[in-house]
Amino acid sequence: MQTDLVHTSEDAAQAEADRVMLPVEGMECAACAMRIERQLAKVPGVREAVVNYATGEAAVAYEPGGGDVATFVRTVEKAGFGVRTETLALPLREAAAPTMQDLENLFARTNGVLSVSLDEGERPSVQITYVPVVAEPAALARMLAERGYADPLDEAAAGAERSSIQKEREAHYRALKRRFIIAGLLSLPVLVISMAHGALDFAGVHWVLLALTTPVVVWAGRTFFTGAWRAFRHHAADMNTLVALGVGSAYGYSVVATVFPHWFAALGRAPDVYFEAAAVIVTLILMGRMLEARATGQTGAAIEKLLGLQARTARIQRGMQVVEVPISHVQPADRVVVRPGEKIPVDGIVVEGASAVDESMITGEPLPVDKHEGDPVTGGTINRTGAFVVEVTRVGADTTLQQIVRLVREAQGRKAPIQRLADTVAGFFVPAVLLVAIATFVVWFDVGPDPRLTHALLTFVSVLIIACPCALGLATPTAIMVATGKAASRGILVKGGDAVERLRAVDLVVLDKTGTITEGTPRLTDVVPTGDWSEALLLSLAASAEARSEHPIGAAVVAAAEGRGVALAPVESFHSRTGLGIEARIDGHDVLIGNAAFLRERSMPPETWQPATDALAEQGKTAVLVAIDGRPAGALAVADAVRPTSKAAVEALHALGVEVAMVTGDAEATARAVARDVGIDHIAAGVLPGDKAEAIRAFQAQGRVVAMVGDGINDAPALAQADVGVAIGTGTDVAIEASDVTLMRDDLGAVAEAFRLSRRTLRTIKQNLFFAFVYNVIGIPIAAGVLYPFFGILLSPIIASGAMALSSVSVVSNSLRLRSFRWREKI
Repeated sequence: MQTDLVHTSEDAAQAEADRVMLPVEGMECAACAMRIERQLAKVPGVREAVVNYATGEAAVAYEPGGGDVATFVRTVEKAGFGVRTETLALPLREAAAPTMQDLENLFARTNGVLSVSLDEGERPSVQITYVPVVAEPAALARMLAERGYADPLDEAAAGAERSSIQKEREAHYRALKRRFIIAGLLSLPVLVISMAHGALDFAGVHWVLLALTTPVVVWAGRTFFTGAWRAFRHHAADMNTLVALGVGSAYGYSVVATVFPHWFAALGRAPDVYFEAAAVIVTLILMGRMLEARATGQTGAAIEKLLGLQARTARIQRGMQVVEVPISHVQPADRVVVRPGEKIPVDGIVVEGASAVDESMITGEPLPVDKHEGDPVTGGTINRTGAFVVEVTRVGADTTLQQIVRLVREAQGRKAPIQRLADTVAGFFVPAVLLVAIATFVVWFDVGPDPRLTHALLTFVSVLIIACPCALGLATPTAIMVATGKAASRGILVKGGDAVERLRAVDLVVLDKTGTITEGTPRLTDVVPTGDWSEALLLSLAASAEARSEHPIGAAVVAAAEGRGVALAPVESFHSRTGLGIEARIDGHDVLIGNAAFLRERSMPPETWQPATDALAEQGKTAVLVAIDGRPAGALAVADAVRPTSKAAVEALHALGVEVAMVTGDAEATARAVARDVGIDHIAAGVLPGDKAEAIRAFQAQGRVVAMVGDGINDAPALAQADVGVAIGTGTDVAIEASDVTLMRDDLGAVAEAFRLSRRTLRTIKQNLFFAFVYNVIGIPIAAGVLYPFFGILLSPIIASGAMALSSVSVVSNSLRLRSFRWREKI
């Protein structure tokens, strides 16, 4: 199955033009993400800016002409962060001699290109600085190749961008791991000496602790201080601010106490030092960030898995030869040879041969699908048995696989409404914690027990360290990332966290009958003539008229006539009324074909046909009325077989407590027969195509939260009107664009699966938010010493740092449990 997720290449480009994804560098917590969001939202023309701390990406939606990537990059940099850029260097062809002006004109309107430079040395080359994800190196090279300036990218270069993000994450994880290990090795003796309570004291012990702690704080913990300084320069505070103040206070006090001990002569003893607190805090926080980086990297595994489906090479027919070329060299209309066991490299149409294709990685459907000449195939799927030749229809970003990747990536960048509370709290969290920490220090220093300075310093550091806005920032996006990736592996594309949350609230699913509950391929079952009309003549005149129609029922009537060998008569005139019927002049006869409303308009009471139509409707068949020369001539019965999975899907929705309704243009008796067979609760019959949205509004007026499932162009308004629109992937681009969820396979069971995943995801998000809030609500007062007057308990900064490190890890780990979600499990 090949799902039409895209329009033409030009349409796709236009659709992309008002939304870009920027890979942001330097974010350390949810407060950082909020700061970038606020700055981007101020850019003229920006409709919405959503920064996802978990993915490290900023999604910017803007009015056409209202901004460009370069502006957004400068805005992010102004906020104190960076946008990851890459440089593509391509050697120019020997015969090519483009000027700098030529290159600037070529890339002037290319979104994602920041700068172009020309090296006119011994071997001329062009360097293009671009934002990955927004611009693709293969596409940039193709633009140069089309002008004759350079060759397309080779296989290795074309695949570089696909793995660059993953490599960067792995390098970040390795760097954190290295800093953690070294910090741990240096901190261990510091901790042992300090916890020995004087048993290991010796002359100069404080200087040894200073020597061991300094590289931990200055080298391993340098990012906390550089991040805090960057935030301070931009008049902000974030997670780094809290850590830097906490560690800096403990370390700074200890350094002063070691270097200038005589300043503390009033104590009558050697001053206490807290090198172990500074060193262990840095070590444990690095451990937490290392584990967090590893876990969040796993949440994005779905996109990496999808990208891994892309074939690297293709065998193209060139005359009498078959040549293997990098995938970036394949062009539309090329003919690609696919052998058994190979990945199909690009989207196309089978023009020679036949085979069975495994599409499970795209649709989630486990059984191979037979493909013959004229059938579409999708890049990334696997040819199982025979060999065939495919004529290429889509390449690069236009392929179904790349469109799925784009949709999943955009979905992971959209916030769920439930995240708003966390965002609000994160916005003032750090300043509030700073105030609480200062108040804690003042209270302990002013009215606390002796030694007051020691208690004040320890509680001040503990409050700063235990506070964790990161858990708040990760609670929702990590769960959404895992859930959307899990859904994509099953052929369910959810367009964002908002859609996941709305699905949870749906209590009524409205199904379009034709093509959704049924197969969508009606066939003629009965020809019922009345009066003197014979079955053959009635079918001949009806089929002759329907041959001019584009309606599926008309195609079924024509196919039945051809199958029975009935000759068609010449059509003298023809007129169609959408959703009602047709009128034509055929072989000297005036022919009317349509539904009851159409015949009633022509002053012909439908009751005349009632005995025949009632019997057909009871069997679930659609009766098409025929009048010839102003009087009833008979009826044609058309049946559209119910999909084998429809009844089980409705039962699955009922098991989830969701009612099901059906909307159809059929007569009520026919609709009731289908509803009875499938188990549907409500029906809306006789609905014209343009009135489906009104039917949805009627259900919503009853207080229902409605999900609409459809596949056709005439379903698009209803999909947009519904609280959640679900498009069957075998349908049209218009329906898919209007929907919130796209099913890549024509199985209604996927609707129930989407509901189950939505409920499990919302439950996980609530667990994450509960833990994140409760952790801070309980942890900060305990760190401030609220238990000391009652139980004599004072939280050590070391324990506070361990708790803070594990808080984010626990939230991410809870989200990762969604990867083991079982599609048939009860919720």
